Amino acid sequence: MSDNSLEFDFAVIGGGSAGYAAARTAVGHGLKTVVIDGAEPLGGLCILRGCMPSKTLIESANRNLTIRRAAEFGLRAEQKPADIVAIRDRKRRLIADFAGYRQGQLHDGRFTLLRGTATFTDSHSLLVSLRDGGQQTIQFRAACIATGSVVNVPPMPGLREAGFWTSDDILDADDLPLSFIVLGGGAIALEMAHYLDGMGRKVTLIQRSDGLLGTMDAECGAAVAKAFRERGIDVYCGTSVQKVEAVEGAKQITFDHGGRSVRLQADQILVATGRAPGIDDLGLEAASIGVLGRKIAVNKEMQTSHPHIFAAGDVCSPLDIVHIAIQQGEIAAHNAAALLRGELPAQKMDYRLALFGVFCEPQAAMVGATEAQLRRDGIPYSTASYPFDDHGKSMVMGELEGFVKLIAHRETGEILGASVVGPHATELIHEVVVAMQFRCTVKQFMAIPHYHPTLSEIWTYPAEELADELGL
Repeated sequence: MSDNSLEFDFAVIGGGSAGYAAARTAVGHGLKTVVIDGAEPLGGLCILRGCMPSKTLIESANRNLTIRRAAEFGLRAEQKPADIVAIRDRKRRLIADFAGYRQGQLHDGRFTLLRGTATFTDSHSLLVSLRDGGQQTIQFRAACIATGSVVNVPPMPGLREAGFWTSDDILDADDLPLSFIVLGGGAIALEMAHYLDGMGRKVTLIQRSDGLLGTMDAECGAAVAKAFRERGIDVYCGTSVQKVEAVEGAKQITFDHGGRSVRLQADQILVATGRAPGIDDLGLEAASIGVLGRKIAVNKEMQTSHPHIFAAGDVCSPLDIVHIAIQQGEIAAHNAAALLRGELPAQKMDYRLALFGVFCEPQAAMVGATEAQLRRDGIPYSTASYPFDDHGKSMVMGELEGFVKLIAHRETGEILGASVVGPHATELIHEVVVAMQFRCTVKQFMAIPHYHPTLSEIWTYPAEELADELGL
């Protein structure tokens, strides 16, 4: 080593959910560990600009929608303009608390924390540019890349010149323009469209592909689109944006839709077309770390093209989901420790219970396989659905949009996947997650007692239909 070089068993690049999980696990195996993170403040995407701040704002939108519908339930409530500053300040207080807890974990002395950005110089070395100036060389026996993701801005003619907002701007705004065009059809776009509409803003959603929520079965996105339109949110799918312009203080988008050219204006454009892995400045080429598409290529053991270099979280994951990132970080550290002991990595990622949720209104959630995945893999299956508009508890609640759906193996009856669009979908899906964890069949599932009237008992209807169809 040089005089300016430090040596570690395990180097973690990134201190968010995946990185902290990897570091914590590595320390538990007795590895001398360093975490390198140059963000200010510390905390990671989920806490600072993702899950927690967005759900805090969305909760205010949910309460405002309840007020909007008061007359439907025989109640009187006066709807006044939302106090955006008060909503933002509540978010800031909560996020400061969440971030403070994570910062305490990173500073508690179990591992070395270096505040800076890291670049590979070879497959066993990192050069860290420190926040307070200077550089530090790190030598490592094993490493984990967990640098998360950044906002993805698509190449649209005139977009950058006209100007736009991203979800980062929405989350910390002290005022909101009166109208928005939202670009995108995934979780971020739908959640932000829901929030903006809940704040009384006029919202138009423009999606390039033919439907919303492309990672779910097609009927899920169709149900959300139908509900959005009934709320007054304009939804255009199957579009091709031709140009973006600033016109007399407004933003104008021209796009093709259904064989005709459409021109729309709004006060602001929100780019919500997903996120991209944050790997551009890591110097992956210097370490010969392979990339597949836009993400770092890994195997089920979370190893990159170098067996001693691992990756976890949004930089490599098929789903940019926090609980998956944490599991990947833990598996990466377990396998790194095994490798350094001279053993073969034994733990593998299993995406059988892949779980996804969207906190728009109505909510959408899924677990396991989609029909498209099962067809691709040649697995025989059957499906059954049941709508909320024919379910007692949801009718009492006035929550009639959406449905639940179960997918079962046609020969064994084992539940292979499920989806739900409707009230409390992100909570309801967990009943099926537990069932799938124990490889439950639809016959076993339908026999589980459910209290009446509850939302969760709706799952028994598709389960019973599948059990009868499959002769179980």
